[in-house]
Amino acid sequence: MDNPERLTGTHNAYILACVMPRHDYTDHVSKHRNPGLRLLFLLLGCLFVALGITGVFLPLLPTTPFMLLAAACFARASTRFYNWLLNTRTFGPSILEWRLHRSIPYRTKLTAIATMVVTLTISVVLVIEHPGLQGALAVLGVLLATWMYRLPSRDAPRRPHGSDPKS
Repeated sequence: MDNPERLTGTHNAYILACVMPRHDYTDHVSKHRNPGLRLLFLLLGCLFVALGITGVFLPLLPTTPFMLLAAACFARASTRFYNWLLNTRTFGPSILEWRLHRSIPYRTKLTAIATMVVTLTISVVLVIEHPGLQGALAVLGVLLATWMYRLPSRDAPRRPHGSDPKS
């Protein structure tokens, strides 16, 4: 193993996991005093992680909100689980962006909106037959997409200074 470039992808992932710096977010955690409620928060956090991971594979379930809920639950229940979640390469950056700046990454926002548009369009066109339900789902989709687009993103592209948005 003298030549790291010869390692397979599995070995690279293992090595990255071993050498990737871990951050301690203990100062974010404020455990509840009641052990019963801590257990409840821990179980809810695990449920939200499971739903969030399911949402990666099922576009109708939103991943990021479930991970944000899991982080909030873990912050009231367990330093270990909270640190684990925030140190994941997949979910940690989005959770931290929300916790620290109340914003979501621009790419995450656009991906979520695009996924919603595709899945809701398929649902309205191919699955739902009742016109009233089709209209309600379409309106709900537009409202959700508008709400999500309006959430702040610190890394959103900026218009050049002096450009006229009306032209």
